[in-house]
Amino acid sequence: MRIAVLANLKQNAPHWAGMSPDQWDDLDSPVTVDGIVSALRAGGHEATFIEASIHPPHNLVQRLLDYKPDLCFNIAESHFGDGREAQVPAILEMLRIPYTGSKVLTLALTLDKPMTKRILVYHALPTPEFQVFEEPDESLDLDLLGDDGELRFPLFVKPSREGTSMGVSAESIVTSVDQLRAQVEKQLQLYSQPILCEHFIEGREVTVGIIGNLEPTAARRVRERTLLEEIPDGLMTLPALEVNLDAYDESEAGLYTNRIKTELADNFQFLCPAPLEPGLLHHLNLLAATVFLVTDCKDVARVDFRLDKHNGNKPYILEVNPLPGLNPTLSDLCFQSSALGWSYEQLINTIVHTAAERQGLITRVS
Repeated sequence: MRIAVLANLKQNAPHWAGMSPDQWDDLDSPVTVDGIVSALRAGGHEATFIEASIHPPHNLVQRLLDYKPDLCFNIAESHFGDGREAQVPAILEMLRIPYTGSKVLTLALTLDKPMTKRILVYHALPTPEFQVFEEPDESLDLDLLGDDGELRFPLFVKPSREGTSMGVSAESIVTSVDQLRAQVEKQLQLYSQPILCEHFIEGREVTVGIIGNLEPTAARRVRERTLLEEIPDGLMTLPALEVNLDAYDESEAGLYTNRIKTELADNFQFLCPAPLEPGLLHHLNLLAATVFLVTDCKDVARVDFRLDKHNGNKPYILEVNPLPGLNPTLSDLCFQSSALGWSYEQLINTIVHTAAERQGLITRVS
């Protein structure tokens, strides 16, 4: 197939005075783009990279019309807007060009952490109680209060529509009303978006990668609003990865911080497969598959959890990422597929095969 790899490189992103220093931390590097293009070519495909911007000199639409891809490998994050990860897929759908990964609605939904959490709550899936702040002095929701009517600390504050743990540092954990309001005000100024405050889950951080697509019969579980009892046909979970938080300095406060994902990424400390009791691992896999289902992910995704050390390692869902990082030397999903025994080329071409099969570009092999 002829495949266009669509991404937004950090070096091509706009800059302005006063922007947050981590503004573009979720964008990709040439290492990722070159890795994907090389992997696709190793898989027998014709492949090229196209910067996913409609603005000159990139002119995405015209370049797609000229290149005429059979499929786009989409990892574009885009730059601006509440649903920015959905912008490029929307263009591809207008042009009727198939692409890998989740569709427009899912990408817009899952970028917004509070909206995603509302879906999880509707399906009775475990996620920390939360409140969204658009002003630092808003009244406090009952969800954050204990039986005594007081706030249940500690709480955790982060931007509602960012990736790569942007805004996540030791300061994100707050233990007083004054700290809460100060941190909300700071993040409102930095990120110009609603700020999510949720109960902080102290414990281990684990992520589960998923590849594949769900059989139609699994959709019944959506209507029933029940946790899947087994991993459906067509869907596979990768070995769980645990961030080895104990290996980092106390300055990171037991968090998977933005600093760990950027400044310290070259020496990332992790355990994969994560040392989890089999029953807990099975439960995490079922939760991840259920989240994949209820948010209508396609082809590939990653679901992040915290395990509550004060409640028997009870898992809480933090978020789902339908555009997981694919840097061959730094990204969680790549470490997970490697633990399965896959090469990077196998991971990338499996995603392509899965997407192509779903969209009828190739015939499914029974």
